[in-house]
Amino acid sequence: MKRAHALAALIFATQLAHASLPEQALTRQLQAIVSDPAMPLASLSVVAIRSGAIVYSRQFGDKRLATPTSAAQPADAKTMYRVASISKLVAALGAMKLVEQGKLALDADVSDYLGYRLRNPNFPDQVISLRMLLSHQSSLLDDAGIAWDARSDMKEFLVPGGALYGKGEMWSRRAAPGRYFDYVNLNWGVIATLMERASGERFDRLMRQLILEPMGLKASYNVSAMSAADIDNIATLYRKRVKDGDETWNPNGPWIAQTDDFGVAPPLAPAGLADYVIGRNGSLFGPQGGLRISSNELAQIMLMLMDGGRYKGTQILKPETVTAMLERQWTQQGANGDSYHGLYRAWGLGSEHFTDTSSITDGKATGDRLVAGGSFGGVGHLGFSWGLKAAFVFDPKTKNGLVYVESGVGANPENQPGEYSSRARFEERITDALIRGALR
Repeated sequence: MKRAHALAALIFATQLAHASLPEQALTRQLQAIVSDPAMPLASLSVVAIRSGAIVYSRQFGDKRLATPTSAAQPADAKTMYRVASISKLVAALGAMKLVEQGKLALDADVSDYLGYRLRNPNFPDQVISLRMLLSHQSSLLDDAGIAWDARSDMKEFLVPGGALYGKGEMWSRRAAPGRYFDYVNLNWGVIATLMERASGERFDRLMRQLILEPMGLKASYNVSAMSAADIDNIATLYRKRVKDGDETWNPNGPWIAQTDDFGVAPPLAPAGLADYVIGRNGSLFGPQGGLRISSNELAQIMLMLMDGGRYKGTQILKPETVTAMLERQWTQQGANGDSYHGLYRAWGLGSEHFTDTSSITDGKATGDRLVAGGSFGGVGHLGFSWGLKAAFVFDPKTKNGLVYVESGVGANPENQPGEYSSRARFEERITDALIRGALR
């Protein structure tokens, strides 16, 4: 264990010695954030892009922490993470590719693809479209669940009278589809089901065919199908909090694995996968939060979007497809949506718009601002779950952007509120450091 830490320290010192003075300063600043006793992080991977080129990439901490029987494994450039809701943005790329191919249409009734009538029973005359699903304006809610096993049919959940329908709590009573923004995970299970119905292919395989393989990425929505070497590169996500049940934080206690603890046991294929019927239940592979991908691979996706859908000489998406995906669909205006504690101010198709907004509400900072004092906005997505916090944000005009992924927090982030946004203070410190140290 001591030998592993000594080797990691030697590698860090060597990298630091060969970096420029500004890089050294940024690296030290990020290391101080990771090592902060008030909010230690299990690991942190960052990438900064300026004028369409990667100018800084670094990893800190361990993808797997030490145990009584095994040494710590440092994070490196190949380390992949279950990136939570950034999975939605990547899944949206696949949906937009099918739109580009004419297999889906943004404003058509999704019932035409599903093979059954999908309506909010509280607003039965209002069509639900892919555009509404991608922009969180479908009137679906997460209140009754977001994912099911391979033996389930989403029709039984979504349609009144179905075996899984229950009290119909998945449907909003507040406003008709297209009239209100509610950030929802369930939408992406429906989107993935639409993608399967339109293509005749299983969602995880379809995403590899449409986006991941053409870009040469190892990322996957199906961890059980990944190679042993790639699985070994997946970071375990941690918190200093019990995984299930008692949610009391203990900053002085041990790190507790929350998900992807593949150093202990390999991943299992979803139950019933062998008998899965394509087009019944696209939630199976976590389109809303199940993607495993490295920060460097996320940066490649960012570069592709910055270049109008082109990547290393291959047109992954047409420029007009990228433009349509990033076009504003919703803006917070009074009571037209739930801003999630002031964090969500505007939205595109599968992409958040960061409006550089900051305000104080009841003595607490709120907003989507990314750097103290402002002046950096853009599009992208945030991710947070299982102890992970992540951001993927870029400005399409300047082609400046950043990616960060951390794999575990050592204290309750709610006890460390931000100074100028709805994010936790340690998240603000990370984006502050990257923007000031690499993008200005």
